[in-house]
Amino acid sequence: MTPPSVLNLNAYLMYATGKAARRRLTDALTAHGLRLRHLTVLAMLEDTAPLSKGDLASRLDMNQSDLTRTVTDLERAEHVTCTRDPSDRRRIEVALTAAGRGALARLDHEVSATEADLLSPLTREERDRFTSLLRRVHTHLEQVREDPPTH
Repeated sequence: MTPPSVLNLNAYLMYATGKAARRRLTDALTAHGLRLRHLTVLAMLEDTAPLSKGDLASRLDMNQSDLTRTVTDLERAEHVTCTRDPSDRRRIEVALTAAGRGALARLDHEVSATEADLLSPLTREERDRFTSLLRRVHTHLEQVREDPPTH
């Protein structure tokens, strides 16, 4: 049992809860041959036009080598295509394929079921509020990352 003094640390609660959520989501995704990083890239590409590997890494706050490995996995599974930008041959554009969209649709149920299980102690209203608060903190952290405060 976690002692009360540790439970008073929000940083610990975020870390421990995130770790447990990641583990459960990873278990659900592994059955489909994917990991959370694959799901994240597919979801980003679903909402955007083709993106360069550099843009994907930046938007997802992933290091370039992890992003490249993830895109290579997804390309082998035919979930994405990679093409050179004709105006800049150094730039590789990554786009979602129909198979990638299908994979996302199939994973939606798994992800939703996992999230519902993780948040089962909360009422519907509490889940909505929790999601709203998480998004607000996430947005703040993205803004700080892009424009760090000067002290």
